[in-house]
Amino acid sequence: MSKKQQKMLVRIVITFVIFVGLLLCEHTGRLDGIEHTWFLFLIYLIPYLIIGYDIIYKAARNISHGQVFDENFLMMIATFGALGVREYSEAVAVMLFYQVGELFQGYAVGKSRQSISDMMDICPEYANLEMEGKLTRVDPDEVEIGSLIVVKPGERIPLDGIVVEGESFIDTAALTGESVPRKAAPGDEIISGCVNGSGTLKVQVTREFDDSTVAKILELVENASSKKAKVENFITKFAKYYTPVVTVGAALLAVLPPLILGGGWGDWIQRACIFLVISCPCALVISVPLGFFGGIGAASRIGVLIKGSNYLEAVAEMTTIVFDKTGTLTKGEFKVQALFPNGCTKEALLELAALGEGYSNHPIAGSIREAYGKETDLSRVGKAEEIAGYGICVPIDGKEVFLGNEKLMKMKQIPYQTAEHTGTIVYVACEDQYMGAIAIADSVKEGAKEAIQRMKQVGVKKCVMLTGDTARAAEAIAKEIGIDEVHAQLLPGDKVARVETLLEAQKEKEKLAFVGDGINDAPVLTRADIGIAMGSMGSDAAIEAADVVLMDDDVRKIAAVVGISRKTLRIVKQNIVFALAVKALVLLLGAFGAANMWEAVFADVGVSVIAILNAMRALKGE
Repeated sequence: MSKKQQKMLVRIVITFVIFVGLLLCEHTGRLDGIEHTWFLFLIYLIPYLIIGYDIIYKAARNISHGQVFDENFLMMIATFGALGVREYSEAVAVMLFYQVGELFQGYAVGKSRQSISDMMDICPEYANLEMEGKLTRVDPDEVEIGSLIVVKPGERIPLDGIVVEGESFIDTAALTGESVPRKAAPGDEIISGCVNGSGTLKVQVTREFDDSTVAKILELVENASSKKAKVENFITKFAKYYTPVVTVGAALLAVLPPLILGGGWGDWIQRACIFLVISCPCALVISVPLGFFGGIGAASRIGVLIKGSNYLEAVAEMTTIVFDKTGTLTKGEFKVQALFPNGCTKEALLELAALGEGYSNHPIAGSIREAYGKETDLSRVGKAEEIAGYGICVPIDGKEVFLGNEKLMKMKQIPYQTAEHTGTIVYVACEDQYMGAIAIADSVKEGAKEAIQRMKQVGVKKCVMLTGDTARAAEAIAKEIGIDEVHAQLLPGDKVARVETLLEAQKEKEKLAFVGDGINDAPVLTRADIGIAMGSMGSDAAIEAADVVLMDDDVRKIAAVVGISRKTLRIVKQNIVFALAVKALVLLLGAFGAANMWEAVFADVGVSVIAILNAMRALKGE
């Protein structure tokens, strides 16, 4: 509990003690004979001002700024009216229980923010920069790419980099929700925001602080509350018009009946005050955003960042999910599985392919070089020309060498033999001569099959896979993990077109999500209703374009997020129906004189507390 909340609690306790004392005196007859004097008013004014001075101040300040209609204004007018008709105890009670509700709201909001505020603690305060054999503590902003930093045991890793010396275990729980530490050794990449274990690490920085993982996460968290769901926007607009309407309604209720029926001003003013207390929209204005915030907090606890409540709402309506294959459903760790030479030896075929892929960072190129296992003389290789979606053309020893898929062979009109294998096939040709093919297979990522099963359990109707790989390789992966629909041999632009087609087939309230990790996935992530990116190994472009980020690349967590989002939506809708139904009932009773101020307090504060308690259930996730 914050200092401000502690002060409010003290005010509530003092007011409650005085208020109960006055009620006891009133009911035991000790205040008889002074009901119609200013003394009784002054006695009750003491607890009223102790508990309500800030409400009156806020209302007056907002009125001076042109912001008249809010809950402070309603509370002030209602209690002034109660004091005016000499219902002193009810005026104090309204203020007291309203402040109790506000204290409870503040505590609930603090609890719902805890998961996200914990994530804000991942921001490192300093970096140990190594310069000329000495360590200097500097701001992470001042460290340049390529610099060496030292991360001591127990310190938070300040910048993304590669370990060059030392071994340790890294606690990634704050980012990924994963409780098991990961081992870090020379050559391993480590990301900022994690906590170093018992070993000292020397790290070469690969990204500046502004581009680091921790900086991007903090930016996502800070911007999450600005993107509101449709339900939140509705409640905001509703409150904007609702409060002035009920204020005018209360004024008419206080004035018109006495004028038409004659007399009874005190009774109708009291009814108007009751009407105002009941109509305060606190339950809706507080509980709906609190519910969404709780849902986002629950997701962040399992290592999933949702960039706004509008995306949380969209996930709840998801019926189709589309996956990129490589790096999303598969590990992206390619291995050469088979060689199909044509008029040359296997070693000659591998050497030609290894030279051709000598400058490429693509996983397939790396697997070919790894299979070759020898140093390649890159002086023999000229500048490679990439043919998007087909492969590459590269001069080797003055001859044009083509490496790519079947479409490349067809485009260059080179006669070739189709290689029968379930993996990715790289066809190799030198000039117009077909040299053979290399079969490279990727392995299914751990948990991919389980992720698809969970999707179907939570009600996702269709799981689709898009890939630039061969149809044979794609169908083998799809069959293994249970994918419903496969589209293979797609260019980057073809993926967008496929998603467009799937979107057109969706019903009005159904949503489509796309899950990817590469730079070429960014356009599709943007086009889908919900873009889901891999945060650990995914590209910056994919993370930037996505609406939801999986910090540890575990696709099984998508089903958990669907469960969290649907539970959050149920809670929000329950609060809206409950609050409006109770308020409508008590408003009618109040207008006809069948509800007193105590029932009005329940319709305001009581409903708010119940709605807040219900909203806090969203924090527990599924």
